[in-house]
Amino acid sequence: MVASELRIPLIFALLLKWLFCWDPAHAADEAPAASVVVATAKAEEQAPHVFATGTIVSRADARLSAEVAAPIQWIAEPGAAVAKGAVVARLDAARIALNVRDNEAAVKRLDANVTLLRTQRDRLQTLAAQNIASRNQIDEAESRLAMAEQELEQARVARDRARLELARTAIRAPFAGQVAERLRTIGEFVAVGEPLVRLVDTRSVEVVARAPLAAAASLARGQSVRVLDDAREVRSQIRSIVPVGDERSRMLEVRVALAQDAWPIGAAVRVELQSGPARKAVTVPRDAVVLRQGEAYVFRVGAGDKAERVSVTTGAGRLDHVEVAGGIAAGDRIVVRGAERLQPGQRVAIKAAGGEVVAERKGAASRSS
Repeated sequence: MVASELRIPLIFALLLKWLFCWDPAHAADEAPAASVVVATAKAEEQAPHVFATGTIVSRADARLSAEVAAPIQWIAEPGAAVAKGAVVARLDAARIALNVRDNEAAVKRLDANVTLLRTQRDRLQTLAAQNIASRNQIDEAESRLAMAEQELEQARVARDRARLELARTAIRAPFAGQVAERLRTIGEFVAVGEPLVRLVDTRSVEVVARAPLAAAASLARGQSVRVLDDAREVRSQIRSIVPVGDERSRMLEVRVALAQDAWPIGAAVRVELQSGPARKAVTVPRDAVVLRQGEAYVFRVGAGDKAERVSVTTGAGRLDHVEVAGGIAAGDRIVVRGAERLQPGQRVAIKAAGGEVVAERKGAASRSS
């Protein structure tokens, strides 16, 4: 009974001694090494960016129209692939073919008349050399010949115009592409200038985006940009900038080159554009930043491969990296994976070190508890 009563105060005293003498740093040092993946903090140029809404368009998208008035005899089906110069629609050419024949007959008649008048003039010139024909007769013959030659030229122009109209009853593709839309159908009578077919070159596409006028000074032709949607993203370059802003929206047009198979024409995308001057900054992978209870920090691997907790302030992000300020320098080894359960001073076992390690994207800029 006495021994039990003495044992309880002794245990209580030992417990108090353990609580007041416990050192977290010493405990972390004695904890087993944590397996982590590290990356190197980098010094690089960072610039603010803005996302502009864009649309995939073709660089050659045309509505082909009728150049003569006639009924439609044939028209290509939507989706048909055509080569440059191929026929996409054909109009009834019967009436125009008759005009060609009529004009050709007129040319032959006037050509024969010119030949006759030229022969008569030459004969009069021969007689004038023999003092048989007068000068007035020669002048009159030359005048009739000149007028006949002008009439012949007008007839040739009318014939060539009729031939051109006949050729234009076949509407041809000005570039290779696909028939995106058939605007009229067989049997309809179309007037001059009435659209028949929409032809789109699906091999030559680009993004048309609207950027704020305030970002114009930071944009340049050839500048690298990201084009993305919810499913994918690609790297490209600014092809051209239209330096004329809309007075209502305060936006200007930016055109970005794109590979033909990136997105279908008409798709909506976002374009990441630089919106301010670049500056030097220290960046770390996004997954290295831990957000907990309103504080942002990273773990740096210090001397003896021990974890050092460093509070940071995050700035602009770019791709998989984010700017940090607050004690991190370029070249520091930063824990990318395995930081959630690390304790300051705890030893780490580095699984990957030296170069940049890009962590898997998880759809968020950093971890949260």
